[in-house]
Amino acid sequence: MVKLLILDVDGVLTDGTISYDPWGREVKFFNIKDGYGIVRALREGIIVVVVSGRYSWQVEKRCRELGVEELYQGVSDKMEVYRKLKEKYSLSDEQVAAMGDDLPDLPLLKAVGVSGAPADAVPQVKVVVDFVSRREGGRGAVREFIDYLLSRERE
Repeated sequence: MVKLLILDVDGVLTDGTISYDPWGREVKFFNIKDGYGIVRALREGIIVVVVSGRYSWQVEKRCRELGVEELYQGVSDKMEVYRKLKEKYSLSDEQVAAMGDDLPDLPLLKAVGVSGAPADAVPQVKVVVDFVSRREGGRGAVREFIDYLLSRERE
């Protein structure tokens, strides 16, 4: 049974596009369906964790809105965060799921019990994960993965 879900940001919760407003501030777009999936996972008792290699105030704001309490930004080693989370919550690999889209996510995706990727993830990621969404990152892929995780729990 999955008790913890780790999500990447750029390319997973967003489409990976970096855009700037007229004042030079970075702008990110999040999918409402992904947001509902995250809220649903939290209601089902899954701890949702967002981990990103970059820092963005928009990600912090979105996580607060959704009720995600575990947010790690500016992370160079996602495996270090993973190990700390497993210890903090006394979890085994099999109790953790993760979704990522690019090469830096590979060690984490290979370590967790259930791994997923958006449809537009790099080929090296798509061949190692358990689930590949039909949707692209930032376009409902997270929701689809969460629906998959929750349906597995009911089987």
